[in-house]
Amino acid sequence: MRFFRGSLEIEPAPKVDLSSLLKVAQAEFDFAEIIGQEQAKRAMEIAAAGAHNIFMRGTPGSGKTMLARALPGILPTLTEEEALEVTKIYSVTGNLSSGESIVTTRPFRSPHHTTSRIGLIGGGSNLTPGEVSLAHRGVLFLDEFPEFPRNVLESLRQPLEDGKVSISRAKGSVTYPAQFLLVAASNPCPCGYFGDPKRPCKCTPGQISRYQKRISGPILDRIDLHIEVPSVETQKLVSQAKSKAETSKEIQKRVQKAREVQTKRFQGTKLKSNAEMGTKDVKKYCPLSDECRTILRSAISSLNLSARAYFKVIKVARTIADLSSDKEIAVNHLAEALQYRLRED
Repeated sequence: MRFFRGSLEIEPAPKVDLSSLLKVAQAEFDFAEIIGQEQAKRAMEIAAAGAHNIFMRGTPGSGKTMLARALPGILPTLTEEEALEVTKIYSVTGNLSSGESIVTTRPFRSPHHTTSRIGLIGGGSNLTPGEVSLAHRGVLFLDEFPEFPRNVLESLRQPLEDGKVSISRAKGSVTYPAQFLLVAASNPCPCGYFGDPKRPCKCTPGQISRYQKRISGPILDRIDLHIEVPSVETQKLVSQAKSKAETSKEIQKRVQKAREVQTKRFQGTKLKSNAEMGTKDVKKYCPLSDECRTILRSAISSLNLSARAYFKVIKVARTIADLSSDKEIAVNHLAEALQYRLRED
């Protein structure tokens, strides 16, 4: 009223550049705090750089949860387009924080293993998005992976393959985006100490087999990286002060650089990362030398790789090459990518 009467001046609100608001998420742990586990850290870096799904298996206390909780600190920053996608989902579900107009960091969702199928995938009477959609462009961490009900785990097949969830009910149908990075963690057996060099396992072979079979082959086949996380030796824990591990900030710089390479590569397409490539995209963007093809042929026969796993190995190798700033996929990149399929069974 006073403004229209001319008794009060209102300064125009300054325009805020969206890109200036986007930032790296504050992680619960820094990678420098994680003692040992060099191979697991490397796998996490590859997963973050290419948005590859990762499965960790190891004894209790080996650091699986710590690695997952540290992951947000090395993820690349959201692009403007991705930030708007995530904000739409959080806005429609009422999950935007008070006073927040846009989501500025990649989501990190960690539902409990008692979560229902609707809670994970979405649906219900109002067709609301589930955890897989709330983790869009971010991380979905499923700890104690085999403890989730079988039907809940199997419902992950479509979003892991298509990057979206289609829900049909009597009220109608709706499709929500679900392009997330899955981080799954599991013990090797019910007691947790199968294969541990120091603590004996108390489970019978039948119990171990049944426990590991709770995760179906099709689900494991959709996960790009499979790693073992062994328990850390006491000597390493004691001598932690002497060695200086890489910080999350240092790793994040490499990840960001690799993701920028991918953004440039996929310019003009809907692809955002190497993990999103389909079969045609792999053939287009990931040419292989004759030597690389020979190694892959040998790996297919010796490791019994499925067609899906075959292309996933190539996509992981492409990410490893991006982290090394190499234009072409070399034999060493492919060899490292194959290491992460050896632990699948």
